[in-house]
Amino acid sequence: MIRYLIVDDEPIAHRIIENYCENLPYLEKKGSCYNAFEALQFLNEDTVDLLFLDINMPKLSGFDFLKTLPNPPKIIVTTAYKEFAIEGYELNVSDYLLKPFSFDRFLKAINKTFDSAQNKKSSAALPPNETEPNINSFFLRGDKKHHQIHFEDLLFIEAYGHYTKVYLKNEMIVSPQKISDLEQLLPKNNFIRTHKSFIVAKNKIKQIEGNRILIDVYKVPIGKTYKENILIFL
Repeated sequence: MIRYLIVDDEPIAHRIIENYCENLPYLEKKGSCYNAFEALQFLNEDTVDLLFLDINMPKLSGFDFLKTLPNPPKIIVTTAYKEFAIEGYELNVSDYLLKPFSFDRFLKAINKTFDSAQNKKSSAALPPNETEPNINSFFLRGDKKHHQIHFEDLLFIEAYGHYTKVYLKNEMIVSPQKISDLEQLLPKNNFIRTHKSFIVAKNKIKQIEGNRILIDVYKVPIGKTYKENILIFL
């Protein structure tokens, strides 16, 4: 579970974030704070993995509050002020959401913040016996729904015009999300780009023959500029 805290002086912002989070079963709300001082008190007594942080709050701004934290959790900024984006990224925030933001944009921020590749990289710096949340799935838009895709079920991804086809063990989902965006969500140790239009799961490869990869009953091409990826993999 990813434990989160909302820090925002607007009650409606809390309701929107809570409603979005209810669609993601791996997110667990730990608290709601309406100013930075409440948040400081909360974090002195408890820990979370993620802060949804507003900037423009009374008495102490979100960024001034963030600067007081010696070991801050992951931060997703939620604000109506786009002019502070550069300062936010200088403070290593994971993403910067401009109000009002859609569920799709919110979901992209969550996936970006907690994809497996980032977890592996950042967990190396954690003290012994401390680990970050283990994310083994992501949410995919398709058929007017949001599908939870587990990495272990994913065979390969194919670019399909302005869409992508995501091939799973028992189904195929057509999504409007770009293949380049999906690539950012995949753990790089487990997936490999074989062609400008294809990403495959390494452990699902049955055979490699010439310029083709056999996965289940499918034959996936190997592009000329991606042959080196395959040679390194071998």
